[in-house]
Amino acid sequence: MQLLNGKDVAAFHRNQVEQQIAAWKKQEIQPELAILLVGEDKPSAMYAKSMQKVAHSVGLKAEIYDRSADISEEELLALIDTLNTQPAVFGILPMMPLPSHIDTQRILNRIDADKDVDGLTDSSAARLFTGKKGFVPCTPRAVMAIFDYYQIPLAGKHVVILGRSNVVGKPLAQLCLNRNATVTICHSQTPSLQTFTKQADIVIAAVGRAGLVTKDMIKPGAVVIDVGINRVNGKTVGDVDFDGVSQVAAAVTPVPGGVGAVTTMMVLENTVYGASLND
Repeated sequence: MQLLNGKDVAAFHRNQVEQQIAAWKKQEIQPELAILLVGEDKPSAMYAKSMQKVAHSVGLKAEIYDRSADISEEELLALIDTLNTQPAVFGILPMMPLPSHIDTQRILNRIDADKDVDGLTDSSAARLFTGKKGFVPCTPRAVMAIFDYYQIPLAGKHVVILGRSNVVGKPLAQLCLNRNATVTICHSQTPSLQTFTKQADIVIAAVGRAGLVTKDMIKPGAVVIDVGINRVNGKTVGDVDFDGVSQVAAAVTPVPGGVGAVTTMMVLENTVYGASLND
């Protein structure tokens, strides 16, 4: 069984990001990632600080625009308008969730599509589904980066995705289709998941239910990608029973150290290449 180590994939992309930043600096350009943090959500604050730290470690400027939970929708829109017009800001990353009185999709859609580094706007979704160049949500992009790094082909393969969210499952399905895979999406209303997963050459679990995917659900020799992040008894675990599934699968991502390790680097890579991704 091959361990698909996200840390190795992240290191590869980190090197590419550092090279691009060095090239920008020779042109006296300092790209900035603008991180929007609204309210008192502790996980969001922790993620924002973590993102800023990683960005600084590769030489990328990252500013956290911290606003109180009682900010008005119009004030937040005005902040985004300002960031949209600043040439040095290559990417805008809003932390979720936003306060309940804020129309989240209205805020997201105000972000310039060419600065939407997490691919959250309707415009980015339209670009993805019509095959045009644009930003893709960073978790699906991380999954594709793992396929690329380990040279796992998708053409002609049957990919079964567990989960249909707008930020993971649906974009992943389109990305796999773009590489000529046959894609099945399963979800909470799908009966007998095993019927589908047993047919799959590649299983991607993105449900958020610890241990959902077990050994008996996987075809021998299949590739299993675990996107899930769950806390169980103080430990971080995925949607896949790693110990059991690794006995039959050809390759598996671990949790932690798998997809999540790559996702942060995808945000930074999108930021650095933001000026050219949509040319």
